[in-house]
Amino acid sequence: MTASADIQLKRLPERGSDDLDLACSIIDEARICHVGIVIDDQPYVIPMALGRKGKELLLHGSVVSRLMGHLADGYPCCVTVTHLDGLVLARSAFHSSMNYRTVMVFGTARHVDDPQKKKQGLDALVEHLAPGRLADVRASTRKELNATTLLSLPIEHFSIKSRSGPPSDAASDIGAPIWAGVIPLSLEAGTPEDAPDMTQKIPVPDYLL
Repeated sequence: MTASADIQLKRLPERGSDDLDLACSIIDEARICHVGIVIDDQPYVIPMALGRKGKELLLHGSVVSRLMGHLADGYPCCVTVTHLDGLVLARSAFHSSMNYRTVMVFGTARHVDDPQKKKQGLDALVEHLAPGRLADVRASTRKELNATTLLSLPIEHFSIKSRSGPPSDAASDIGAPIWAGVIPLSLEAGTPEDAPDMTQKIPVPDYLL
């Protein structure tokens, strides 16, 4: 990471990190991010699918999307990925917290217009969302590719913050007759559901199970 004063943690800096591998692992585990931008002095935070290829975070959308056009024009953005790993219930409301991992990536996205690199980037997005799916789906047509904007944001300026472990209660609260601990949380895939318009019975691919 290239350090800069505006992304250094001011509160609880011991929970921060500048480890690129950790940043990439947080991104790789996510299927959604939130993109923060400012257009005409109005802030927006927009949820989007994401992917990663090397040290680049990938975003895609329609060529008529105002967000994509704004970013392609070179305006700065902040992309945030968060995983909520647990509720930390202390003996007091003040010391209750959450276990989490989050990374914020700052910078200027680049419009990927080279046809081959664009296809590779969009393929990477498909594989990020559902590993193994790319070999199954119909390839995108030229018309579909032309209707899609691909942006690449370097994972260079970023800020990581995380918390793990049990509550950190005040010493005076330890003996209180109140349950304290962690409720683990996780995002889990359910049983795949067939599309209602499937014309034949096709078993669910192994890579989706």
